[in-house]
Amino acid sequence: MITISRFVALILFAAISFATLSPIEMRPHLADPNVERALAYVLFGVALAFGFPNRLVQTMVAAALVAGVLELLQIVDPGRHARFSDAVLKALAGFIGIAIGRAIIAMTRHKTLS
Repeated sequence: MITISRFVALILFAAISFATLSPIEMRPHLADPNVERALAYVLFGVALAFGFPNRLVQTMVAAALVAGVLELLQIVDPGRHARFSDAVLKALAGFIGIAIGRAIIAMTRHKTLS
């Protein structure tokens, strides 16, 4: 499970990187951009939580760094814009995903111990 979750986190990182850094017309449009951002980072956070179950601080730092660095890299592309508020939304969504993942892990452990 851990190996699969780490692979999923890597795939999500690649997809998020592509969507964040590709030209706007190449970016997939599935819903409102804020909903897309939040959902992507929530899923990324869940994958990090499952992939690194004993590393809370490191997963939170990873989610925040990915959000911040990818947002900053948008400065290079003249067709994109880097916004602090977008980075914060993405990082918070990653934290929420990590919390969801850790809650699922805790519930699963509790059920197996009962």
